[in-house]
Amino acid sequence: MWKIANQYGVTVDELISANNLMSTTLQIGDVLIIPNSTEEPESPTPPTSEVTEYVVKSGDSLYSIAKKFGITASELQQYNNLPSTLLTIGQVLRIPNTSGYVTYSVKKGDSLYSIAQNYNTTVDAIKRLNGLTSNTLSIGQVILIPA
Repeated sequence: MWKIANQYGVTVDELISANNLMSTTLQIGDVLIIPNSTEEPESPTPPTSEVTEYVVKSGDSLYSIAKKFGITASELQQYNNLPSTLLTIGQVLRIPNTSGYVTYSVKKGDSLYSIAQNYNTTVDAIKRLNGLTSNTLSIGQVILIPA
């Protein structure tokens, strides 16, 4: 938790508060809201249209993640100040959004309906944009939301 707080210039207490956590213990694949260091985020806080966060999964590479989000691997590496192209499972990468869409990482308790409500769009619009054939979502799944 300290390493993440330090990386983003916030305190551990700010991370705990922004994410309504009971402890500093994290699990691989957890997605955290990183508060703006000058203002306290409201809960729940959808990601901005300029930056989103992506949790590295097994099989991911810098190239495959960059391709998924329409940027180059070197842009992704530079944007995250990575010293090499090596990634670790559970690592959180910041992804600049250049597509006109908001990317959203599905959290526990999310549904297409609740996400659509938070972004003032429809379930059908999200399903069409992501090629979804059902309403089933997986925690950590990254979906596009019309901006």
